[in-house]
Amino acid sequence: MPRTFQQAPCSTAPASPTTRHLHRDAPPAPLQRRRLLAGAAALALPWIGAAPARAQGTVLRIAQSTALTGPLGDLGSAMHQGAKAAFAAINAQGGVQGQTIELTTLDDGYDIPRALANVDKFLADREQFALFNCMGTPMVEAMLPKVLPSGMPFFAPFTGAMLSRVKGARSVFNVRATYAEEADKLVQHFSTLGIRRIAVAYQNNAFGKEVFNAARDAMARLKLGEPLSGTVESDASNAGATARQVADGNPEAVLIGLAGKPALEFVKAFRSLRRGTALYATSVMGTSAAVKALGPDAVGLTISQVVPLPTNVVVPVVREFQAAWKAVGATAEPSHLALEGYINARVFAQALQRAGRNPSRAAFVDATWSLKNWDLGGFEVNATGPERSASRFVELTLVGRDGRFIR
Repeated sequence: MPRTFQQAPCSTAPASPTTRHLHRDAPPAPLQRRRLLAGAAALALPWIGAAPARAQGTVLRIAQSTALTGPLGDLGSAMHQGAKAAFAAINAQGGVQGQTIELTTLDDGYDIPRALANVDKFLADREQFALFNCMGTPMVEAMLPKVLPSGMPFFAPFTGAMLSRVKGARSVFNVRATYAEEADKLVQHFSTLGIRRIAVAYQNNAFGKEVFNAARDAMARLKLGEPLSGTVESDASNAGATARQVADGNPEAVLIGLAGKPALEFVKAFRSLRRGTALYATSVMGTSAAVKALGPDAVGLTISQVVPLPTNVVVPVVREFQAAWKAVGATAEPSHLALEGYINARVFAQALQRAGRNPSRAAFVDATWSLKNWDLGGFEVNATGPERSASRFVELTLVGRDGRFIR
């Protein structure tokens, strides 16, 4: 008998089959692959074997709306693949407390109406336990009024914006550091280097405005003056014009609050105008696909990151991620965003483990807030309250001449 959970008060439509036919990540079938995944799980997840699996097992279904296509499709795809690798390794060892985790993912193309339609389907589906790693500041902002009254856990939304850090909203659990913390780290770096003439190019949406406001506040606190600024539309239609506007301001450094196509088009246009100016960006630009697309224009770009370097196997969680990544036969380059998706899935599984067998949503939410000073192999999770992220990890990386990230 499938498990059901309390229905959202505003959701009365029957469950739609479309909520469960796209990108469903069930445990792998081929024997050789199962052995690889089990080996990866045994390496990375020693606690999984602590509770014996049930004879038949059960399935815990979680749901995700993210951009797999569209202007930010490379970001959503990378995080989704990282989470898939983690859940596959967990499921290969019998799941958590005897439950395998099944992730249903619907593509929203980084489009608010599509994201809301996806969430409506998920809220109406009584088999869905939680929303996991839904992507995009504008999308999350639009989702919250629907999700909060439902009681469905909203776990690790992919945004660094403060709008998802809602005081008192215990059902929303943010993992990644905020955009304000990333911008603050970058501005502190400017201050250390003695850079004072700073421009901020930002996306004309909630994400970009959050980055701009955080950078401006940090500059004021450090007495670096008011930033030059320019906005880029999400379709990148004015990226060239904004690049020229910013270049004409003769900045010493440019902080880029852009993602996906707008970021790529702006950087290319700006480099053609002022190649020697230092460029800095936030973590949402830190995909291998973005660096590859920029080619030589990416060299020298500094990017703040909210997870460790995905090639630094000295860090235990990175070593475990790489084992899981290899076990699922992933062909894409392991990226920061793929590692972030993996970490989010591991944190979800740890909370589920603490929630006990057959947990209610309320028990799971309580378990998330028990994650205090928990070390996930070089990545600390410390849940202090809904208005704060559980991680404050931020470090700066540089794109080298070979296109690889350097700490």
